[in-house]
Amino acid sequence: MRRKSFDTQECPIARSLERVGERWSLLILRDAFLGATRFEQFQTSLGMAPSTLTRRLNALTKAGLLETRRYSERPLRHEYVLTARGRDFRPALWALMAWGNRQFAPEGASVLIVDALSGAPADPILVDANSLRRLEPPSFRTALGPAASEEFRLRHSSFAGGPTTTAVRRAKRNGRGAHV
Repeated sequence: MRRKSFDTQECPIARSLERVGERWSLLILRDAFLGATRFEQFQTSLGMAPSTLTRRLNALTKAGLLETRRYSERPLRHEYVLTARGRDFRPALWALMAWGNRQFAPEGASVLIVDALSGAPADPILVDANSLRRLEPPSFRTALGPAASEEFRLRHSSFAGGPTTTAVRRAKRNGRGAHV
């Protein structure tokens, strides 16, 4: 059975999951940040089937997180290198790692983020680049952006007591569009 694509959804989380939501993808990116570039390096580290690794590398390349570079003519071989888009994913991966250390490592952390100069452990937090304040409620919340469609606005507002997604679908079926 083919899985549902999130590619056309407006939600940025869904769109991101379409690119990196498969568990092997996250581990491939982890290894790429650690310096792996060659197919054999990924395969040895991850112990995954070559066909699965090929599919995941192709998907990450198509999504623009990795790019291929030729490193051998005979035989023809390519390496996989992080792109700017791929490198931009590092904070999300580090946040996931720190969360995993806090929530799922009762024996203690096996990998830490450390200050490159002092070696002191770091604890990543999200801050607003404008105010440098921590992104935590109640000071911050999500809000609809200017590109949100009417249907997306209604679905988003349904969590705050507005019209539900079911009401939006019913209105569309009855020819009233997304306005309820």
